[in-house]
Amino acid sequence: MCETVFQGEGRGSRGGPGTGERLYYRTAAAGGGRTNHNGRAHATVTTHPTPGSMPDVSVVVPVCNEDENVLPLAQEIHAALAGRYSFEQIFVDDGSTDKTGEMVLAARAQGMPEIRLLQHVARSGQSAAVATGVRHARGRWIATLDGDGQNDPADFPRLLDALMQPASPGLKLVMGNRTTRRDTWLRRFSSRVANGVRGWFLKDGTPDTGCGIKVFDRDVFMHMPRFRNMHRFMPALFQREGYEVISLPVNHRERTRGTSKYGLNNRLWVGIVDLWGLRWLISRASPRVAIREER
Repeated sequence: MCETVFQGEGRGSRGGPGTGERLYYRTAAAGGGRTNHNGRAHATVTTHPTPGSMPDVSVVVPVCNEDENVLPLAQEIHAALAGRYSFEQIFVDDGSTDKTGEMVLAARAQGMPEIRLLQHVARSGQSAAVATGVRHARGRWIATLDGDGQNDPADFPRLLDALMQPASPGLKLVMGNRTTRRDTWLRRFSSRVANGVRGWFLKDGTPDTGCGIKVFDRDVFMHMPRFRNMHRFMPALFQREGYEVISLPVNHRERTRGTSKYGLNNRLWVGIVDLWGLRWLISRASPRVAIREER
């Protein structure tokens, strides 16, 4: 994962980087994770705006070798949220070797100035990419989806409305539920088995924990433990922190561009092995207590 150094200790009112804070992170050159002639990654500097210009929603999109999907996905996200919320799009390029980085910057140049690009110098996995995007996000509410184009950004407004106007104050995560999967039989089978085992093992009440499209409170995520493949277990982790989770039906589409990064070994068996570590984390969770400050 990228190395991150914050200049100054101040934090913004929404839990993001503080006012005028300069964020340095080591990153590969735009356009496929290339480095300079010395083999070292180029440095990138981003200056965050003042709190008054911080968006309501930060859309985090982890991508790896998805150069064909970047532009159409960015356009769909923009169309779904423009005029409804103030938002930013954060594409996290997880060590791509194609032109993914270049395509993100090209999308920004096509009338979408809200787009930001973060790059890992080496492939670190989807969970690490999501964590990088959330850590650097400016909004209080995080919306995330896969970068392969199978999740439909048009579902975001309904998920966000449920989160931002909750029936219960304890609701902090709204999951998508792909009721009709548009995948190969092997992916449907492995996901069905993995979801069934996770549901039985964790009792999280979530029918589709592997769904990439979800919206949640950034502050809660920032207090959760980090580990590889944590993106598969978000409902159980939010419940571990004492918060509520609901699932809403979402659209699911066939992959029409690029190739999948997941198969039977890194989807089914890895997820099952991770359950034991997560069970230990849940058993060691500290009880949430109310805090009163005397004045």
